Amino acid sequence: MELYKIIARWVPGLKLKLLQARMADSPEYYVRKTFFSSIFLGLGFCFVVFTFISKWVVFLFSPLFMALAFVYFMGYVDLKIERVKKEIGREIVFAGRFLIIELESSVPIYQAFRNVAKNYEAIGVYFHELVERVDLGTPMEDALNEMIILTPSPELRKVLWQVLNAMRTGSEVASALGSVIDQVVREQEIAVKEYGRKLNPLAMFYMMIAIIIPSLGTIMLIILTSFLGFNLSLLAYVIIALLIGFVQYMFLAVIRSSRPAMDM
Repeated sequence: MELYKIIARWVPGLKLKLLQARMADSPEYYVRKTFFSSIFLGLGFCFVVFTFISKWVVFLFSPLFMALAFVYFMGYVDLKIERVKKEIGREIVFAGRFLIIELESSVPIYQAFRNVAKNYEAIGVYFHELVERVDLGTPMEDALNEMIILTPSPELRKVLWQVLNAMRTGSEVASALGSVIDQVVREQEIAVKEYGRKLNPLAMFYMMIAIIIPSLGTIMLIILTSFLGFNLSLLAYVIIALLIGFVQYMFLAVIRSSRPAMDM
């Protein structure tokens, strides 16, 4: 158990990351779960490779596979945070404008928060927790501070900060929110333009590296092996197919990850 605590201390901000990713695991439990998952995955990969080549030497590389799997699984919390950010990014403009309309219609800010919680799935989770904390006796300002810490989205953090500052200064919340939402809209428009500029070269590289070169290379390899009288085994063709599929998957993952977190 001490080993898991030491590893958890080595990962900076792991506790906050787990909270922002909305994962109920403690840092020690998350490290322990990741450790055992990497062991099972590393041994499983070795057994799969062993069924093809039937050489026990492959198990000498099992610590390397386990280490790579451990690093990969430890990064899952960051992936989960990015997913939460994108879900919030798709709703932030609509939820912000909804909140402005509610406040301009003389709806109390507490009730406006409840309405946002009911109407928006991703952002509503945070407003629902905020309302629950207020119902349990936490002051509104303290509840807003807690939500600012727990949210991984910079856009939602700006909105909550603006609400908190307006409440502290006694200024109009709706007008202050309007400027923040306008800024978020401008940032999203810039992100869309940058995504359009990135998409053309990515598509070209995808066609070259993931489709044209593997297709022509495989055909040339088959022709050369037939001329040289050298027959490739089924395992070689399977490995080539897996590598081509992996390259295509990585390109598609890069394209998806670079897509702005909004409904376009």
